[in-house]
Amino acid sequence: METIKNVDEKELRQLIQDVALIKEILSINKRDPEGELSDWAKKELEKARNRKIKISHEEVKKRLLKR
Repeated sequence: METIKNVDEKELRQLIQDVALIKEILSINKRDPEGELSDWAKKELEKARNRKIKISHEEVKKRLLKR
């Protein structure tokens, strides 16, 4: 596991702002104000569901735990 670096207050504030911006961008692109998926997100979800490669949740967990 990596060592956590000491972060000064200025860096911490910048990290918080960056995370807030990322959250905002992701929420705008995928959901409308009422919380419904946008047309883009619905198309992406449909494409993912129709992929020929099917993998179970358990298989994904096994693969991730091997790393």
